[in-house]
Amino acid sequence: MPHPMAKAAKPRSKFNRAKAAELFAALAADRPDPRTELDFVNPFTLVVAVALSAQATDVGVNKATKKLFAVADTPERMLALGEAGVAGYIKTIGLWRNKAKNVIALSKKIIDDFGGEVPRTRDELVTLPGVGRKTANVVLNEAFGEPTIAVDTHIFRVSNRTGLAPGKTPDHVEAGLERITPPDFKKGAHHWLILHGRYVCKARTPECWQCAISHLCAFKPKTRYPEAPAIPKRAPLNRR
Repeated sequence: MPHPMAKAAKPRSKFNRAKAAELFAALAADRPDPRTELDFVNPFTLVVAVALSAQATDVGVNKATKKLFAVADTPERMLALGEAGVAGYIKTIGLWRNKAKNVIALSKKIIDDFGGEVPRTRDELVTLPGVGRKTANVVLNEAFGEPTIAVDTHIFRVSNRTGLAPGKTPDHVEAGLERITPPDFKKGAHHWLILHGRYVCKARTPECWQCAISHLCAFKPKTRYPEAPAIPKRAPLNRR
């Protein structure tokens, strides 16, 4: 299915396919086994974890879901907990009230409309409460092995900074990445880009001095390794 923004987003990448392949090969060598940092045990718990991760850190979500998934790892068990029960486990996560409602609502819909199984198409996934295109793409990629790319804040930043897939919106960036990413790298592209943005190509100060793709990146000027602050000299003793 063509991306909904594919016609609106013009090819603006500063990379050709060969250069893009070189970029992803370098990221793959840097992180040979990329995967989500959210903890999950099956497709259902992945849907819940990704839905909970909106405006929250993976570390914070994992702390909350460790106990939640121990007692509710299926839609039926989650629904049995009820909204108040789910809320009790996720109060440390931002927007927990609304997220608790969505978790119960999506659990019920999975049971009622999909026979208790997480749907395997994007169009069906986005009908679940609290699940948007980004969440659907993560689930398709991580749980079902589909070559989808979910554009979060890290991927948006890396794609624009490097010139790989510039765009003013996540949809434009996603469409650009779908065009420029070589087929052999599409399955891992999401993880390579998000992890690179999270740990190297950071928002405030990208760590270009340890970047595996610095020689390919269009970002200028490149940041240098920060020098250690000078040790102030001690004032001479006033001897008398």
